[in-house]
Amino acid sequence: MRVLAVDPGEKRIGLAISDPTGMLARPLAILQHKARAIDAQAIVQIAEENSCSLIIVGHALDSDGQIGYRARKSGRLAEELRKYTKIDITLWDESGTTVTAIQRRIDSGVSKKKRKKALDDLAATILLEDYLSSETFRVLAKEKSDEQK
Repeated sequence: MRVLAVDPGEKRIGLAISDPTGMLARPLAILQHKARAIDAQAIVQIAEENSCSLIIVGHALDSDGQIGYRARKSGRLAEELRKYTKIDITLWDESGTTVTAIQRRIDSGVSKKKRKKALDDLAATILLEDYLSSETFRVLAKEKSDEQK
């Protein structure tokens, strides 16, 4: 079960994809944000070209776990995606993915100057890794596997 993760931002949208088994995540692309409908169509096209069965959209909750401005924007992107595809769309808490992406670059010895490079695809990868390791995904993957039998 291949999964596409979307880390929506104000200027860029990070994408990451899993392997067909849903075990490994890797960065895929960074899209420049244009307009919600255009972004959604581009994301759906990528998901369909890669035979994804699920799209995870990062949903940044605030420190109290509440839906704020950014989370509402993510929700609107998810709704727009649903207009263009039958692929399942799920919102997943992305809180802290950018901070984790920066820390990974530090830990891997990337110079301070190069660390400023866009982190969107790496943040999407972290989002996807979190989802793939969740109980929610394990249950869904088992259900999809049972349906195919």
